[in-house]
Amino acid sequence: MTSLWSRIEPVLGRVQKPARYIGGEDGALRPTHGPGRVSWLLIYPDTYEVGLPNQGLQILYELLNERDDSAAERAYAPWGDMEAEMRRAGIPLFSVDTHRPAGSFDVLAFNLSAELVYTNVLNCIDLAGVPVHAERRRPEDPIVVGGGHCSFNPEPLADFVDAFVIGDGEEVVGEITEVLAAWKRSGRSEGSRQGALRELASVPGVYVPSLYEVCYDGPSLVSVTPRYADVPAVVEKRTISDLAAWPYPRRQLVPLTEVVHDRLNVEIFRGCTRGCRFCQAGMITRPVRERPAEQVMDMVRRGLERTGYDEVSLTSLSSADYSGIEEVVSGTIDDPACGGQVSVSLPSLRVDAFTVGVAAQIQKVRRTGLTFAPEGGTWRMRQVINKLIREEDLYSAVEAAFSQGWRRVKLYFLTGLPTETDEDTLGIAELARNCAALGRAHTSGASVTASVGGFVPKPQTPFQWFGQASVEELGRRVGLLRDATRRERGVQLRWHDPRATLAEGIASRGDRRVGAVIEDVWRRGGTFQEWSEHFDLGRWADAMAAAGLSIDWYVHRDRGEDEVLPWDHISAGLHRDFLWQEWQDALRAAGTPDCRWTPCYDCGACTGYGLEHVVGSSVPPAGGSQGTGQDLESGGAVPVSLRLSVAGRSA
Repeated sequence: MTSLWSRIEPVLGRVQKPARYIGGEDGALRPTHGPGRVSWLLIYPDTYEVGLPNQGLQILYELLNERDDSAAERAYAPWGDMEAEMRRAGIPLFSVDTHRPAGSFDVLAFNLSAELVYTNVLNCIDLAGVPVHAERRRPEDPIVVGGGHCSFNPEPLADFVDAFVIGDGEEVVGEITEVLAAWKRSGRSEGSRQGALRELASVPGVYVPSLYEVCYDGPSLVSVTPRYADVPAVVEKRTISDLAAWPYPRRQLVPLTEVVHDRLNVEIFRGCTRGCRFCQAGMITRPVRERPAEQVMDMVRRGLERTGYDEVSLTSLSSADYSGIEEVVSGTIDDPACGGQVSVSLPSLRVDAFTVGVAAQIQKVRRTGLTFAPEGGTWRMRQVINKLIREEDLYSAVEAAFSQGWRRVKLYFLTGLPTETDEDTLGIAELARNCAALGRAHTSGASVTASVGGFVPKPQTPFQWFGQASVEELGRRVGLLRDATRRERGVQLRWHDPRATLAEGIASRGDRRVGAVIEDVWRRGGTFQEWSEHFDLGRWADAMAAAGLSIDWYVHRDRGEDEVLPWDHISAGLHRDFLWQEWQDALRAAGTPDCRWTPCYDCGACTGYGLEHVVGSSVPPAGGSQGTGQDLESGGAVPVSLRLSVAGRSA
């Protein structure tokens, strides 16, 4: 594994942003390679500035380099100008840490956080000099692994990825390393690659597509079944039950060039029990596991001291839901060690958990951006999607922000949701208009941006049976909003391209046959499809036609209860009948309260983790719209709570 730097350096003067490719960041590790170690190349299939802040990649980077049987480096998808130079000069994909060729690593591991990066995955494999199709790889070729949220429907990439990690990766990467270390010691002889894959399939949470037979009947998927008796029929996700045992990353990377989210990031909890029916992340990451407040503050303090950042983001799916949020925010801002100069940002804010107290704390140093996500324009629509926040919740949060000196607030909505009417769509404009009016009561420069995205029904959610709205219908709904907000003072409307929404629907809900479509789009030059300047729906439509596949069948039709779905053999821990019941409740516009404040719904996520459900008398978070439990003796409604005891710890 020799460095390619002498060949890389001469071309850097001919590309944009050469700092993307040089490495050497503060926090970067110098991995120790050797014959007794399994070498991992962790690849984020997007640009350096998008991929570097990714916490999942940074966590695995540290964990693998702490082991004495593995070494890990990083790579990112080269931008088009750099790719052209690399192909012209015969330079393969390389690591940014020591600039070693990707093909010389034992494992190429991709973080799959968005479906439109799939063509980049194929491009990176090809740039590494590795056969794109898994079946054509030789014993000396790397094992290609995928993980991340998109792996909960791995089938569109099944022809190209040797193994998928389903769920949390902290523990499983060590177990994969042990399997591959034994394979290396055996000499990686001809025919042994298949044996190594059989061994990987025995690791809980690892799915090896080549070990499963797929059967179709016309357009319909009939079954996905194991080829061998020792291969699991259903692959269960891996879950880290005690987040406190994994205080990573300890050495967050500090880039040499501008990146997105350029600040200290500290994860405060995983999972979400709010039960938003459209939200894949909230479904697949259950149960909620909080990091202790004292550990969060220690990670913040040490991270700020090491990196020199003056801003910290407390990350989760709904940061204001963290039980110690005010304590952590005030403790960080008021910490003498930070000199009173550190600002705190809270992504993924729930409007019914955002209070004047939180607003007052986070604006002490500087006012970071505030984004709230009502998602639906009317209360009826929010009951359908189970985002149980009322207008007064939103207005209270916006009022809190503007009263504490904010001048700009962003609201995020979805359109194309199940049962959505024009009245629901126009409710988006009404909410934005009213929020802007609240702001003007505090400042003449108040501005509200309503950002609207087309809805893509995702696997492993209650909406997985729903037929996605067409490009034309999404465009019509955006047109309604444009007309309704054109003359509204202080309201700006932004929207996601409905054509990209369609391509995302193809990639996210497809079966293995869609792999040929992804390959065709890639071979037609369709990389960086998540970037608007590179996206071309024509490539996707042409590729679907060439494969003999119907866009309408894959994307726009509703599914029936008994239909075999491409991801049914992958378990996110949720019972199928729970998801179906939630889908039926959505059609009735019936909400399901947060299970932290009601008795257990038996969704399946807590099974096997020693979680104790205790109905108590705690008061639910601010907002009061999460429902109440029923006192069976008195017949009266009382607030209830759910206590989760995980592996001997209280979460």
